[in-house]
Amino acid sequence: MMVGSIEVANHKVHLNGAMQHQNGFEEKLDELRQLLGKADGDLLRIVGVGAGAWGSVFAALLQDSYGQFRDKVQIRIWRRPGRAVDRATAERLFEVINSREDVLRRLIRRCAYLKYVEARLGDRTLYADEILKDGFCLNMIDTPLCPLKVVTNLQEAVWDADIVVNGLPSTETQEVFVEISRYWKERITKPIIISLAKGIEAELDPVPHIITPTQMIIRASGVPIENILYLGGPNIASEIYDKEYANARICGAEKWRIPLAKFLRQPYFIVWDNSDLVTHEVMGGLKNVYAIGAGMIAALTNESATSKSVYFAHCTSEMIFITHLLTEEPEKLAGPLLADTYVTLLKGRNAWYGQMIAKGELSLDMGDSISGKGTIQGVSAVGAFYELLSQSSLSVLHPEDNKPVAPVELCPILKTLYKILITREQGVRAILQALRDENLNDPRDRIEIAQTHAFYRPSLLGQP
Repeated sequence: MMVGSIEVANHKVHLNGAMQHQNGFEEKLDELRQLLGKADGDLLRIVGVGAGAWGSVFAALLQDSYGQFRDKVQIRIWRRPGRAVDRATAERLFEVINSREDVLRRLIRRCAYLKYVEARLGDRTLYADEILKDGFCLNMIDTPLCPLKVVTNLQEAVWDADIVVNGLPSTETQEVFVEISRYWKERITKPIIISLAKGIEAELDPVPHIITPTQMIIRASGVPIENILYLGGPNIASEIYDKEYANARICGAEKWRIPLAKFLRQPYFIVWDNSDLVTHEVMGGLKNVYAIGAGMIAALTNESATSKSVYFAHCTSEMIFITHLLTEEPEKLAGPLLADTYVTLLKGRNAWYGQMIAKGELSLDMGDSISGKGTIQGVSAVGAFYELLSQSSLSVLHPEDNKPVAPVELCPILKTLYKILITREQGVRAILQALRDENLNDPRDRIEIAQTHAFYRPSLLGQP
């Protein structure tokens, strides 16, 4: 009798804990709904645009936390239809399903299991939007997510959305948001847009300048800058969904970044807010550039910790130098910003790509869209940063020669990656030669140059 009482008591404690946890999410949802002027019965509509690894995980996190409140919020994700799942991926997907009892039971209950059996046998073709509804991201097959509400019609997905999450690569952001803007012409209120994109593009006319994904969105959609935010952090998508402890920063105007940081925060995913959108978004693109080189170094040196640490010192000094060209008072590469760089160099699709190229398991001729991984955004970012920083109109004074040089001349790793990946005039081992050059300056010198000289070039971000 006593044992039974204890069990009942413990069960009540567990339920109370779950109830408090649920109420905490509902309270945060109610606060955001109030800020957005939502009346009772009026749904808060959130849609993710793009279903890569991070975009899918982000939507799944929201669905896990808030999807239960169906009378208050609607969470959906858009992806293009028609992308077929190849036979090898279907076979791997079947293995993942059968290794996870919870996933297996869920698919059987939803009468969805048979189609995966047939796909494994080659008797039918699966499609990426189809499996996403069951919780499988094509770029992250080994990590099952919760089932998602998937929309393949872009107009249906975004026309009345209150919050749009940009999970597209930078190379696709402009095109898709130009189309989205056509559906928003009649809107009275402007949506909030959270961009997860970490790529950078470049334009050389009328003056050389960088275009970040948030700038693309502003240009394409006409949504004011105060409604557009960037979220980034030291995050590997699959690990976040597996509830590994992680943190991120949401950057932008105070009006929305503070309430959204609270809305997105979870016990295992801590979101802070920050005003410096420029530095964080540019660093998001830069880290992908140098992650490719980090993967190459790891493969070429058999994972030498010493070589990787030398590379880390040099590449971070180049990142600091570049951000000082782009913004007058950039946030220091420290804390979460440094951690974001570290984890991307340590593990991520760009580092993986560098490793595979160095090992000869991938060829540059295969392009930068890799099956099972998605777009390797660092490749286009290498081209963008090199093209911009090689412009003579941006010349800086060389510390030793005391002569004006293009900024890229002070970034030997970026130069080498460009020659390996873009012009292909050098082989992959050139990255080691660049690192071992006895004439290479102490990384500290580059940082001091950046911090003590007036290198800021507002034109690089299209500013007067």
